[in-house]
Parts: sequence; structure tokens; C-alpha cells
Amino acid sequence: MSSTTAIVGSSIGLHARPAGIIAEAAAAAGVPVTLSVDGGEPVDAGSALMIMTLGAANGAVVTITCEDDATLSKIAALVAEDLDA
Repeated sequence: MSSTTAIVGSSIGLHARPAGIIAEAAAAAGVPVTLSVDGGEPVDAGSALMIMTLGAANGAVVTITCEDDATLSKIAALVAEDLDA
């Protein structure tokens, strides 16, 4: 599996709205995607609730892991985007 990192761009962090958007995109991809923060266990990116358990605030570094490079890039871009705007 490939992995990359992205810095959380949402001003309030990965709360309900950005987590929902990311989870929807991950679930639609049809391949396993996980997110993790430094020192934390990976969570299923297809679950908004699991994403919110990361406690990733604005500026936090999130590691995204996925076997599909296009999906990996898409999810990383969503993590880095300010989805509160």
C-alpha cells in the first residue's frame, strides 16, 4: 500500500462536515483507505465517525494510506482543503 501525508486545512479540524466529505469520497472509491495521526492507530476513512476520533486539528499532519494512487491523491487533497469554506 502507498501512503502520503497531508496537513489538515479545515480551520476547525476534521470535525463533522469535513469528516463527512472525506468519508463519502473514500467510500465511493471502493478501495480501503485509512487515516492516522502521528502515534495513533489508523482508522477507516470511509467512516466520518472514525475520522472524527482522530482529533485532528487544523495544521495536524495526517497520514493517508491506500492501494490506489488516484484515490490516495484525492483523499490527501480533501484533508488539505479548507472544507469549512
